[in-house]
Amino acid sequence: MREQQVVESSSVKKQPSRGIYLLPNLFTTSALFAGFYSIIAAYNADYQSAGIAIVVAMVLDGFDGRVARMTNTTTAFGAEYDSMADMISFGMAPAFLMYTWSLSSITEAQFGHLGWVIGFVYTACCGLRLARFNVAVGTADKRFFQGLACPAAAAVLASFVWVMTGMGIAGPDVVILTAVMTLFTGIAMVSTTTYYSFKDLGTNRKVPFAMLLGLLLLFVVTAVDPAKMILIASVLYALSGPVYFLFRLHRKRSRLQRPDE
Repeated sequence: MREQQVVESSSVKKQPSRGIYLLPNLFTTSALFAGFYSIIAAYNADYQSAGIAIVVAMVLDGFDGRVARMTNTTTAFGAEYDSMADMISFGMAPAFLMYTWSLSSITEAQFGHLGWVIGFVYTACCGLRLARFNVAVGTADKRFFQGLACPAAAAVLASFVWVMTGMGIAGPDVVILTAVMTLFTGIAMVSTTTYYSFKDLGTNRKVPFAMLLGLLLLFVVTAVDPAKMILIASVLYALSGPVYFLFRLHRKRSRLQRPDE
């Protein structure tokens, strides 16, 4: 009888907890809400608020993972929930914003449904990027991303709309540039280009004092004109992958040519 009670008590202990950790999932839910609000704002033609909401979602998304690691509350549920939230905030919301703001102006008589096709390509690339990232968790180098991260891609498009609307430039006036940027960020997400993840900056590794001053200066400049600074920073980061790829390709060719010289 006592052995049966021991077995029953041990089986009860082995059952996984049905609860979830509140703090990291609260950040994820907040990011999801920001992405949802962006879609509503874009539908109501409030494009500047829609772009700002995506940027807010990007900031909140950067906290949930770090909070989970710092508090040792990382779970499989949190990882799956984060991916679903990212699909809405950084996949669907930016594509819908770009379509309603600019891509919808592409005339069907000349190019058919090219506008929403470009938006769908971006959304599909975001889904593929998230699926590849989830499969590679635990095996890939955390210091680098394979392909442009979804929040970074969304930041390029959202800050672009933010800046253009602030300058009084309508979406149809820059529809070609909008289409190019949407396709570029989408393709960059599913590419094999290497991007620095910045995940090791918050560790115990020491950094030069000059870097701290540089980050402080960056925050000050961003506070003066956040829209333009976020656009510049996100575009430079999106281009850093292809530039680094070309640099490595050039260095590899130079090494192969040296023995013949």
